[in-house]
Amino acid sequence: MTQESAREAVVAWTTLPPETDATVFARVLVDERLAACVTCCGSVLSVYRWQGDVEQGDEQLVMIKTTRPRVDALRARVIDLHPYDTPEFIVVPVVDGAPDYLHWVSESTRSA
Repeated sequence: MTQESAREAVVAWTTLPPETDATVFARVLVDERLAACVTCCGSVLSVYRWQGDVEQGDEQLVMIKTTRPRVDALRARVIDLHPYDTPEFIVVPVVDGAPDYLHWVSESTRSA
């Protein structure tokens, strides 16, 4: 189960504007079993190119722990909830981790 859980686990990242309630955003994803855990990291500075200009601004970094089978539904929900026209949504694989934690992520994102 450990190797299977490790292959299944992923972390998705997005950012939110400072005025968005990240806690509400996180609770929706966990309540709907799209995420086992959502970590809201607070204020970060993003520098990016948008419509030909280099911009910068404060954002909230949000890290979403989930599994590969939940990524499509998670992406759709993040885009639905997100206030940005083009929200960041990046998924990275988990190559290793604490076996009990990875098992918990897998169990926490299974449909009820």
